[in-house]
Amino acid sequence: MSLPGSESGEAGVLPLLWNGPADPGRARRTFVLTHGAGAPMDSPFLERMAVALSAVGVRVARFELPYMRTLRETGARKPPDREPVLRQAWRDAVAVVGNAGELAIGGKSLGGRMASLVADELGVRALVCLGYPFHPPGQPGKLRTAHLATLTTPTLIVQGTRDPFGTREEVAAYALSPAIRLHFLEDGDHSFVPRKSSGRTEAQNLAEAVEAVAFFLAGL
Repeated sequence: MSLPGSESGEAGVLPLLWNGPADPGRARRTFVLTHGAGAPMDSPFLERMAVALSAVGVRVARFELPYMRTLRETGARKPPDREPVLRQAWRDAVAVVGNAGELAIGGKSLGGRMASLVADELGVRALVCLGYPFHPPGQPGKLRTAHLATLTTPTLIVQGTRDPFGTREEVAAYALSPAIRLHFLEDGDHSFVPRKSSGRTEAQNLAEAVEAVAFFLAGL
C-alpha cells in the first residue's frame, strides 16, 4: 500500500511519512515517530498526533518497524520482531533522517520503548513516549523500567492515568531518571481514551497530549 506524502529513505529501504515544515530550519523540532505493536504508522492515533504537531511547527517523520512493513507490503501478518531487530530499525531510521543530535525520537507504546533503549546510544536531543508499556497488562511485577533509571536523554512520557501498562499510582513507585518528565492524561487508557463517565473526551486528551509534547520540544 502506498502512502500519500511518503518518501523513501536510503535506496528506498525505509519509507518515511512526513508532516510539517519541509525545511528543518523552519521547524521547532524534527520528531521521528513510530507505532505500537499492533497498528501501522498511519493509524488514526498517530495520524492525529502527527497532523496536530505539524500544525504547531513540529516536523514529524513516521516510519514502520520491519514486521509492520512486511504486513503492508505482502499482507503477511507477523508478531513484532525481536528486540535487537527493533533497536536496529531505530538506528536505521535516525541515520536516514540525519542530524541525530537535533532529533527527537519516540513512539506509541512498543515504538517508544524501543526508542528509549537506543536514545542515549544515538545521542538524540530528546525522547517522547506516548503510552509507555511499563509492564504487560495484568503483570505489574514484570517491569520494563531498568534502563529508565539511568536514562540521560531529556524525556517526556505521556501516559493515561488508568493505562493498564502502567497507571499513575504504579508509575509513582518506579525509580526513574531525573531526565524523565511525566504528563498524565486524566482517565486515559493506553491510547489516552477516557471513559464517558469521567467527563473527559478523547479529543480533549489528545489535544492535551499534543500541547504537552509541543511544549516539551519547544523548551529543549
